[in-house]
Amino acid sequence: MLKMPKSEHKKAGQPPRILSPEEQDKMRTLGREVLDLAASHIRPGVTTDEIDEVVHNACIERNSYPSPLNYRGFPKSVCTSVNECICHGIPDQRKLREGDIINIDISLYHDGFHADLNETYAVGEIDEESKKLIRVTRECLDDAIALCKPGTLFRDIGKAIEPKARANGCATVRNYTGHGINDLFHGSPSNIPHYAKNKAVGTMKPGMCFTIEPMINLGPNWDTVHWPDNWTATTVDGRRSAQFEETLLITETGVEILTAGKKRDL
Repeated sequence: MLKMPKSEHKKAGQPPRILSPEEQDKMRTLGREVLDLAASHIRPGVTTDEIDEVVHNACIERNSYPSPLNYRGFPKSVCTSVNECICHGIPDQRKLREGDIINIDISLYHDGFHADLNETYAVGEIDEESKKLIRVTRECLDDAIALCKPGTLFRDIGKAIEPKARANGCATVRNYTGHGINDLFHGSPSNIPHYAKNKAVGTMKPGMCFTIEPMINLGPNWDTVHWPDNWTATTVDGRRSAQFEETLLITETGVEILTAGKKRDL
C-alpha cells in the first residue's frame, strides 16, 4: 500500500469533525443505490471484474468518483471479497460459483463527501454454515449501531460485537476497524475496533460521521494472511468470512444510518 493521502495525513490526530447541517445532508450520498445495483448482478458465472465495471460506470453516471480507485494504490473501483477473503479483495477474472459468498464494499465521493458501505451476499444456494455466518455478522453490526448515541464511548462498540460472534462460534477480526468519514475517505476517529476490551479513545457527539464494519470469521481464529498484492486479506485457516458496513451520523437523540437499505431476509 502506498502512503497516506496528503489530505488525510494533514488532519491525522485531529479531533473528529462536527459536521454542519448542510454537510450532513451531503453525506447522504448515492452509495446505497450503487451497492444495490452491483448486488443485482451477483450470479454464478459473473466475474468480479464485471462487477467492478458496473460500479465504476454507476459512479460516473451519478457524477461521483469511486473512492477506492487509486487510493493508496488500489487498482479498482470496488472491493470484492469472496469466501475466505476478509476484506480488500481486488476484482479479477475469477468467475463466481454456486455456493460462494461475496462481500461488495462500495465507497464513492459525491459533491465533496464520501459514502462507505458493504454487504455480504450468497451466490446461488449456499450451505447452512455460510447462511449463519452472514446472519450473525449482520446482527453484530445492528447490535453495535443500537448503542450509538451522544455520550457513547467508541471503545464500547466492540462490547456489542465480539460476544455475539463468539457465542455463535465465530471470531471478530482485529486487524481492521471502522473509521471517521466525511470530506476525507478515512478520518478521525481513525480507530473504531470491533472487539471487546479495546483501548479506542473518544466519545460520540452530534454531527460526527463514522463507519462500523465488523468482519466475522467462521471458527475461533481472527488473524489474517495478507497476499503479495499488499491488499487482499484472508483467513489463516481458509474458512469463510463475512462483513457488513454502514455510514452513521450521530444526531441529538441517537443515530441515523446514512447508508440504510431495505431489510434483507438472511
